[in-house]
Amino acid sequence: MHGQDFADDPHSVYDALRAFGPAAPVELAPGVDATLVIDYQAARTVLQNTMDFSRDPRRWKALNEGRIALDSPVLPMMAYRPNCLFTDGAVHLRLRKAVTDSLDRLNIARIRRDVEPIAAFLIDQFSERGRADLLNDYAKLLPLLLFNRLFGCPAGIGDRLTSSMSAIFDGKDVIKANEELTACLMELIALKRREPGDDVTSWLIQHPAGLNDEELKDQLVMLMGAGVEPERNLIGSALLLLLSSSSSGRGAGMLTEEALDDVLWHNPPIANYATHYPVHDVDLGGVHVDADTPLVISFAAANNDPALKDTPQSHTKGAHLAWGAGPHACPAKSPATVIAVTAIEAILNALPDLALDVPAEQLQWRPGPFHRALATLPVRFTPTPGTRVAAFHTPLQATRTTTAEPPRATTTPIPRQENKPSRKGFWSTFLDIFRV
Repeated sequence: MHGQDFADDPHSVYDALRAFGPAAPVELAPGVDATLVIDYQAARTVLQNTMDFSRDPRRWKALNEGRIALDSPVLPMMAYRPNCLFTDGAVHLRLRKAVTDSLDRLNIARIRRDVEPIAAFLIDQFSERGRADLLNDYAKLLPLLLFNRLFGCPAGIGDRLTSSMSAIFDGKDVIKANEELTACLMELIALKRREPGDDVTSWLIQHPAGLNDEELKDQLVMLMGAGVEPERNLIGSALLLLLSSSSSGRGAGMLTEEALDDVLWHNPPIANYATHYPVHDVDLGGVHVDADTPLVISFAAANNDPALKDTPQSHTKGAHLAWGAGPHACPAKSPATVIAVTAIEAILNALPDLALDVPAEQLQWRPGPFHRALATLPVRFTPTPGTRVAAFHTPLQATRTTTAEPPRATTTPIPRQENKPSRKGFWSTFLDIFRV
């Protein structure tokens, strides 16, 4: 599952694996074996059964025995962290309560209000060129910058957070990037303990669960990991569907929400994950799975299970497993959807003649066992002035209110920051524009 052939056509691989039954043996990376659950009902069973299946990777027998290389590319996604993704029972409930309560404070109006100026800022960076890579110029950067905003990051910490998370997702010097990510998050936590704000970091600190600094750091890492990479892939794949549609295409006449739902059913951004470890040997629909071995849920294969075609689930919008199920289901389903809808509508409205710059079948998909991710999304459009940010040029303090009123437009265009000879990161540049 780690080669380019799988990235190019994963559904052919899933179809071939169905010969094994509801689950099949796979190799996630060189030397990393697992069992992939590809049957819809079997996937729901595992996701909802906390007695027989644990999320704690400290049970992983091969890793404990030293048979998994410590520099394995899948280890950052699979190794234990004390967060609500990799814990069970009372510990999981305590950590998840802190996360869900904090996320619940992000109302829909605020999320849209935060996404829109970031989208305008990014579009302004390339709108005069008439061409762009919507993956790396837009879909990748928007959630990174948004999380800086939601976490309450000052300029320096935000730039480092953005660069380190980008490096981790791109597999570039992952060990160093992880060290930098840890360092800047610990600085952020120390800052927010001294100077709390109206942001997710401060809310986690203030939560009655009483998270210590290590726990806070790992919940923030989990939120970024679960929010940035999947959001990029969701936005990119939905834009591809909308832009590649024709009069007879699957995306023809689709609304943004319909395109997102189509992606979540057929090509979910996190295609294979939610690793479980059986606490004892189990029989999964005739497939034997050893205790303490990785059991990976294929959301993509389960959603496209042929057995679903004639069932009520196949006609129900929310029945797909892209958000997971059971006690570890994604706690950010609503915010993630609003972010994607707002981002997609912002660029389609800003560049109404947006079109693919290459045929859809020539696009490259990034290899990797867990995601369904475009490598690039080249587009062309009529060049337009990069002055959209002007409509959002209000002090940052004003955007922290709870009202849903849009910011007033200014009459003076804000100069494009890329024309300045600056070595600042995107987040510093964004803050410079929106600073009083």
